[in-house]
Amino acid sequence: MAGQKYYVVWEGKTPGVYSSWAECQKQTSQYPNAKYKSYSSKVEAEAAYKAGWKGNWGCGAQKGGRGTASAKAAGSGFASAEINYNSISVDVGTRGNPGPVEYKGVDTASGEVIFSVGPISKGTNNLGEFLAIVHALAHLKKTGSDKVIYSDSENAINWVRKKAVSTTLVRDDSTAEIWGLVDRALNWLHSNKYETQILKWQTKRWGEIKADYGRK
Repeated sequence: MAGQKYYVVWEGKTPGVYSSWAECQKQTSQYPNAKYKSYSSKVEAEAAYKAGWKGNWGCGAQKGGRGTASAKAAGSGFASAEINYNSISVDVGTRGNPGPVEYKGVDTASGEVIFSVGPISKGTNNLGEFLAIVHALAHLKKTGSDKVIYSDSENAINWVRKKAVSTTLVRDDSTAEIWGLVDRALNWLHSNKYETQILKWQTKRWGEIKADYGRK
């Protein structure tokens, strides 16, 4: 179990030090150019808050810091405003293609896992990405959230928009599990309306998507 974290909000609705990600998110969600960062101790967080964001956040932060995704993004040399942190990032992990598949969705800002499925016995990377996006859509609609979705798979994004998949994976006993999930996802797409934006994660500019399994 991860230890207690403390969140410093330098620029947000109500700046201060918060003891949970939920409290931090309330202060920073949809706040233009919010500046915030997590720390492993309250003492460290309070000292950073008093010192101010310069030197603690973004390009001024020391290497090896425990910044949030927003802070790390800024330190990478691009404007954090490029990424909508009020979002879920999804990705798939595979071992062979086709092979066992798992996928998850995480909060883009904090990295907190929102859902995780698998491993599914046999599938493909693109089908896993497709399932992850639809799972995120269903989750956001159920919770009434206005978050957007990031995926690094253009194929999966297009399949969701077309409400159809294009794959060479055969239907047989070994792929029955993933095909059952895909059929259910397609049925959801045809039966539900949504306004959620599905955006392409720009890996070359931003680095690996926050839900990445690190298996490349």
